[in-house]
Amino acid sequence: MKKWLFLVLAIGCEVTGSVSMKAAVESPGFYALATLGYVGAFVCLFVSLRNGMSLGVGYGIWGAAGVAATAVMSMLIFGEPITLLMGVGLVAVMLGVLLVEVGSQLDRRGGVDQSGADDGRTPGSIRSTPTATDATR
Repeated sequence: MKKWLFLVLAIGCEVTGSVSMKAAVESPGFYALATLGYVGAFVCLFVSLRNGMSLGVGYGIWGAAGVAATAVMSMLIFGEPITLLMGVGLVAVMLGVLLVEVGSQLDRRGGVDQSGADDGRTPGSIRSTPTATDATR
């Protein structure tokens, strides 16, 4: 639970940093808030990973949610449009992250081996050199 809390905090800090950077164009004092936002985002993401969040899932959710939330906040605060094509792109990114999360959950629960390996290797593992088992096949 703690890993998810810190991931949400990381997303909030990242969005704060991004929106503050845009605001700093007109009011340079926002650069300080942008810096704090980005530093806070990386610290919170680190704590989330440290508490067991997998990198692929955590970084994917952080990135996708950050992009989507920043686009929405930019629309609300700065009046920037979200076009239909942009909306479709945001939904595609979020669906991609959802697939990564579902795949991660299935892997943790002993999901189906889709690698085709019958030699005891971990699904998706990479070997750069042949093994003795390979030579006997």
